[in-house]
Parts: sequence; C-alpha cells; structure tokens
Amino acid sequence: FKQINLSSLSLSPTPCVLKMEDNYRSQLFKNGGRTAAEARRTRADMTSKLRKEKRNDQLMKRRQVMDQDENEPKHDADVNYTNIALEIKGVLDSSSDMTEVLAAVQSCRKALSREQSPPIDDVINAGLLPLLVNYLTFDHHPALQFEACWALTNVASGTNKHTRAVVECGAVPYFIKLISSQHMNVCEQAVWALGNVAGDGATYRDFVIKSGIIRPLVALVTPDRKMEFLRNISWTMSNLCRNKDPPPTMDTIVSILPSICNVLQCGDKHCLSDACWALSYITDGSNDRIQRVINSDIVSKLVELLGSNEVIVVTPALRAIGNIVTGNDEQTQVVINSGALKCFDKLLWHKKNNIQKEAAWTISNITAGTKTQIQAVIDAGLLPYIIDALARGDFRTQKEAAWAVTNLTSGGTPEQIMQLVDMKVLPPLSNMLNVQDTGTLTVALDGIFNILTAASKISDDVCNKVAILLEECNGLDLVEKLQQHENEKIYAKSADIIDKFYKEEDDIEGTDLAPTINNGQFVFNAPTSNHGHIAF
Repeated sequence: FKQINLSSLSLSPTPCVLKMEDNYRSQLFKNGGRTAAEARRTRADMTSKLRKEKRNDQLMKRRQVMDQDENEPKHDADVNYTNIALEIKGVLDSSSDMTEVLAAVQSCRKALSREQSPPIDDVINAGLLPLLVNYLTFDHHPALQFEACWALTNVASGTNKHTRAVVECGAVPYFIKLISSQHMNVCEQAVWALGNVAGDGATYRDFVIKSGIIRPLVALVTPDRKMEFLRNISWTMSNLCRNKDPPPTMDTIVSILPSICNVLQCGDKHCLSDACWALSYITDGSNDRIQRVINSDIVSKLVELLGSNEVIVVTPALRAIGNIVTGNDEQTQVVINSGALKCFDKLLWHKKNNIQKEAAWTISNITAGTKTQIQAVIDAGLLPYIIDALARGDFRTQKEAAWAVTNLTSGGTPEQIMQLVDMKVLPPLSNMLNVQDTGTLTVALDGIFNILTAASKISDDVCNKVAILLEECNGLDLVEKLQQHENEKIYAKSADIIDKFYKEEDDIEGTDLAPTINNGQFVFNAPTSNHGHIAF
C-alpha cells in the first residue's frame, strides 16, 4: 500500500457463512459434510475476500514528507502550483546550468513532499515526469538523481493513475538500476520508489518483479545495513508478496523468502512487522505456499513474536500463524508443536478487539482439525477463554468463538464435547441465536445440535440433562422461535433439533393409550419418551 507513515491500522477479518447441503440431516450438520481441510480452506478464502475490501491493515504506499519551511505558505490557497510546475518545467527545458537544474528539481520535490494535498496532478500535467526520469540516468550527479528519485517516489505514492504515469514514463528500469548505486541515499530512495509501484496492485507488482528487482533487492539485506534503510527494504519486500489476484509466482516466493526470514532476526519492530506481513501474504493461499514457509523453519519465530508487546508485530504474526493453520492437519500440527497454543490465553484476552478476533479465528481452524488437535486446545486450558470470548467479546470475536466451539463439536469426541457443556458453553452459545446474521445463526444451531447428539451417544440420561440445561438458559425457546425464521435452512435446522431431542405434550397426548387384554385383564399402555429423552 502507499506509505505516509508506519502506524498500524486496524484489521477487519470476518468469518465465512457455512454453506449447508440440502441433505443436512444425514451429514449431522458437521461443516456441511466437508472434511476439516475443506472447512478450513473455505473459511480462509472467504475471510481473505472480505479482508481485501478493507485495505487498512498495512500501508501499500508511502510518501516521504518533510517539515514545512516557516517561509512557505501555510495553505494551498496561497499557492498556484500549476504555475509553479510550469515555471520549473521552463527552467529545466532552457537551462544548462546544473546548479539551476538541481534547484528546480529540488523545488519540485519539496512541493510533492507537502503533507497535505501534494500537487501531483500539476507536476504530471506540466510534463515534468519525463525530465525527472531522465535525471535518474545522471550517474555523474548523484544529488540530482536523488532529488529526481524522491520526487518520482512521491508521485508514485498517489492513485493508480499517478503510479501509471510514473511507470509509463519508463522509470522502473532506472529505479532498479539505482538499487545498485554506490550512493546509499540514492539506492534507498530507489527501493522506496519501487515499493510504491509494487504496492499499487498485482499488475505493477509483477511488472516490477519481471523488470528484475529481486536479485539486487535481496542483496541489500545484510547485517550491517542501517536500520532505517532495512525498514524500507522489508516494506518493499512485503509489497512484492501481497495481492492475490493473481498472487506472486512461486519462483518469486522462493527467491525472496530467505531474505524475509533474515529480516525476522533483527530487533526492530517496524522491520519485524513488515516481514510478518510478508509471511502473512505468502501463507494466505494454497497449501504449497504454506509449506514453503514451514520449510523455512520460521514458524517458531512467528510463535515467539506472538508474545511481543508491540501490536504492530503481534497483529501480522498472528495473521501468519492463523493462515498456516488453514492448511492441512500436518501443517496445523507444526504450529501446535511449536508451542503456539500457550500464547492464546493472553491473545484471547488482549486489549485490542481485533487481536481477540484473530486469535479466536485461529483457534477455530485448529478445532476444525483432528481429535488430537482438539485435545491439544483443551490441554492448553483454552476452553474457558474461548467461552469467555463467546460470552463477552465484541460481535466479530463472538462469531469467531462460535466457529471455534462448533468446529470442536463437529470433530471432537463426545467426552471432549461434554467438557464444553461442563464449562457452561450453552448459555453464550444460545445467546447467539438472538442475532440477525444468518451465518452466525447457522453456526450456533449446528453447535447446539452437535452437543445434543454427542450427549445422546453417551447415554439417554446425559442427553436428558443437557436438554434441560438448554431449556434453563432459554436456548430451547430461542430454537423454537427460529422455526418461524424466513430463512428455510434456519427453520429446518431449528425444527430438526426440536423433532429429534424434544417432544411436545400434544405429541404425547396423541399416543395410543387404549388398553389391551392380557390373560383376561386390562393392560394400559404407558406413554414413552422420544429416543429416551425428556418429553416436555
């Protein structure tokens, strides 16, 4: 994205809606008949699509601003930037005095570095871009190269139209050449410019990659690199990994991944943040991309960063870990084996709602795994935290916690599921039946159905007790009300719970109580309950 500052912005991941097939009864509501891997992948894909609509998680483009000179006008109304741009163009067209040329380019750069409303369109319309690109070739005048590169960096920090203007003037090959400049200020500015071009989207990202950025860029990742410069490098590398339509090629990932992992070894929070974002982009895709990250032996480092006190580090590290557990069971197990679960009690109670939400989303994908992986969540003592998030989190956190609970009820053993009941999951899960969102209603109904089903597998007595608990927390009333829901699937799910686990008195009254004769005596038939469960 376009860089103006390094502040961490909020995230808005949202769970997907569980799509059930028509034969939901035969599939016992368990993820619509999907395997755990399919359930994880669908949730990841939907979450990614929704996240793409909110591109505030990391800045795609950055503009280098400078403090305003006291002698400069304070308001744009005081300046006619159209005339200034034309005057600069006149000087550059007519003067052969390099001192005048440098001063004119510097004036252009200063105008573009204004914090508010930089005159990018005026500079483009005046025809200055071809001249600025030409000055990138002045190897004998590094000061002029630097000023021209800075000005073009800020033009590229604008809209897609502005970035396109820079690309169409042929600047990218010269930027890449300047990455190898012996003048570090020129080199760094070229990296920044390319980061802005790549951050515009997949098209220009791929253009920058095909133009040859990767080899000279990764060569800059060295232990002695100045931290400010390394921040720009790591941010540019993250932009080379982002955007999914299409994602960067596997060759690109293979080439850049070692350098991203090297950046993770530094202690600077901004470098760590951008490196983690890069890993989150790589893992937000197919399992073979997730496996590349796992093979880089970096999962343990990501787990370590989950304990950081810096939100700008924890957020992308958690996103990357969450993406990894959307993979297959073996990939999920790598995260568990790395000790990640011990971090999630604090994450589920984090002061930032977005981190609570991401943590619940991650756990939901682990509980979509094997019974052993579900047991690992239980052994880590996380069930009380998940239930608390379901009861008291903000709505988006509650939805993710509901997924975590329902996924556990879908794949866990009856004994594992009953641990949820013992920890009083039914009241907050039933409370989710009050919401308007049909996706959340689906998840909550599935969870309740699965809990009752698990209880019935243990014994009729246990099922009766769970049925009473659901009624006592008002869950039964809410399920009954949903039989009037306009959504056909919501109605069907709620009706199925009532039909299978509860029996109305009217149904009992319809039972045949007529006496029969046995050995010359009248014998009256006693009413029976449904499946051995309490008849209300």
